[in-house]
Amino acid sequence: MARPHLGWIGTGIMGVPMARNLLQAGYEVTVFNRTRGKADELVAIGARWADNPAGAAGEADLVATMVADSPDVESVYLADNGVCAGLRAGALAIDMSTVSPDTARKVGAAVADRGASFLDAPVSGGKTGAEAGTLAIMVGGEAADLERARPVFEVLGKTVVHCGPTGYGQLTKLCNQILCGLNLLAVCEAFVFAQRAGLDVKTMLEVTSQGAAGSWALENLGTRMAAGDFEPMFLIDLQNKDLRIALETARADTVPLPGTALVHQLLAASQAAGEGRLGTQALLRTLQRMAGIAE
Repeated sequence: MARPHLGWIGTGIMGVPMARNLLQAGYEVTVFNRTRGKADELVAIGARWADNPAGAAGEADLVATMVADSPDVESVYLADNGVCAGLRAGALAIDMSTVSPDTARKVGAAVADRGASFLDAPVSGGKTGAEAGTLAIMVGGEAADLERARPVFEVLGKTVVHCGPTGYGQLTKLCNQILCGLNLLAVCEAFVFAQRAGLDVKTMLEVTSQGAAGSWALENLGTRMAAGDFEPMFLIDLQNKDLRIALETARADTVPLPGTALVHQLLAASQAAGEGRLGTQALLRTLQRMAGIAE
């Protein structure tokens, strides 16, 4: 069976390696990004360029989007030259961004009006997972549509889970981001405590990562903190956007999330210090400043 032609919209820190993996797996891919230069790497290795989202969708059996926030997704799908304007009946659209569950439902309804199908399928694993094709993919929508998309998902990730109807992929991702945010804070607090106590942070990291405190955050972000490496695996700006969505969603259902709210405020302090484009591990700098520790 011939592989579907793919449309790919969004070539940022996650989108480029994900689309690259699909090209290297032999898929034909047509790309669009708001800033064309960010897609040059993909065009250089065989992707076709489209002038707008409608053009990328018009050639595609399956179109995937990976953009920053809920308004971006709505614009990409619903604008005059958006995905829905070019989407063919019977095609499958997949939004892999992290956005509001309400946005997923709104866009899904618009896609259905075009006679096409929709999945919300946000991912976890950061830049390293995107590069390695080992992302966790949380899927909302019809199970049959997930099976249509599964060969593509299996190029991008190692864990693909159907979470429920449209919007449930996003709800699951918000749970993921709550967990990530609080784990991030725990690692930062342990580092600041160790520094104040005069411990060697690399020694502390070596032993704690092998016990009950071991975690993805400690292994991946802690290692970078110890090395003074604040290059992004995932941006502070994006993590805090995700926590904002989680808090807004929780507020609508009167669910208290005190820990999430604290991390959201601390990340806002990082943003205020001009560090929003650094990796989430740069939250350490905010806690160091609070503790009077020189960076």
